[in-house]
Amino acid sequence: MNLTGRIPQDFENLTFLVSLDLGSNNFYGKLPREVTRLRRLKFLDFSFNYFIGSIPSTVSNISKLETLDLTFNSLEGQIPKEIGHLKNIRFLSLAVNNLIGSIPEGIGNLHNLNFLAIEYNQLTELQILSLSNNDFDGPIHSEIGSLRNLQFLHLGGIIPQGIGNLVNLVKLSIEENQIIVSVPISIFNISSLQLLSLMKNNIKGSLPREIGNLTKMQNLELTSNMFTGEIPKEISDLVNLEVFDITLNRFSGSLAMQIFNISSLRSVGLT
Repeated sequence: MNLTGRIPQDFENLTFLVSLDLGSNNFYGKLPREVTRLRRLKFLDFSFNYFIGSIPSTVSNISKLETLDLTFNSLEGQIPKEIGHLKNIRFLSLAVNNLIGSIPEGIGNLHNLNFLAIEYNQLTELQILSLSNNDFDGPIHSEIGSLRNLQFLHLGGIIPQGIGNLVNLVKLSIEENQIIVSVPISIFNISSLQLLSLMKNNIKGSLPREIGNLTKMQNLELTSNMFTGEIPKEISDLVNLEVFDITLNRFSGSLAMQIFNISSLRSVGLT
C-alpha cells in the first residue's frame, strides 16, 4: 500500500492482535519495542521496509510467535540470543540486512523451525550447525555444501548430497532417525573427519573401501543400522582410531585382522 512513516507507539494497545503484516511498505526508523508487548502475536511481518537499528532482545516476549519476517531492511548489530527462546517459531527470515557477529547457538534449539534465512548479512562464518530433533517435510538442500568452514554438523532427516563439499568438517553426527538409505560415498572423502556417528538410523548397504581415506578418524560409531557385507580391509588405514563400534548390524565375513594393529584403539564394539 506504499504506507510510510514510523510505527506508532499505540500499537501496544492492540493486545488481542494475532497477526501483524506491514511488509512491502516504506516504514522507517527503529523496530518498535512496543510491538514486542503483543503477547498473542503469532505472525509478524516487517519485511521490505526501511527499518534501522538492532533487533530488540525483547522479541522473546512474543512467545507464541510462529512467523518472524524481517527480510530486506537495514537492521544492524547482532542477532539477539533471545531469539532462541521463540520455541514456537516455524519461519524465521533475517535475510538482506546489515547484521554482524555470530549466529546464536540457541537457534539450534528451535525444534519447530522449518525455514531459516540469514543470507546477505555480515555474519561470521558458521562453524557449528545442529538440525537434529526436527520433523522436516522435505530434504535438506545440497546448498549446505557451500558452508565450507563448517566444522561440526548434527543432522536429522535425509543426508544431503552436498555434504561431501564440507571439506573442513571435523565432527558429523546423524543419529536416531529413520533414514533407510545408503551413506553417500562423498562422506568418506572428507579427510578432516575425526568423529562420524551414524547410530540408530536403519542405514542399508555396505561400507565402501573409501573409508580408508578417513585417516584422522578417532571415533567411528555405526551402532544399530542395517549395514551388510564385509568390513573393508581399508579400515586398518584409520591409524588414529580410538573408538570403533559396529554393534547391531548385519556385517558378514571376517574382520580384517589388521585393525588390531591400530595401537590407538581403546574401545571396540562388535556384538
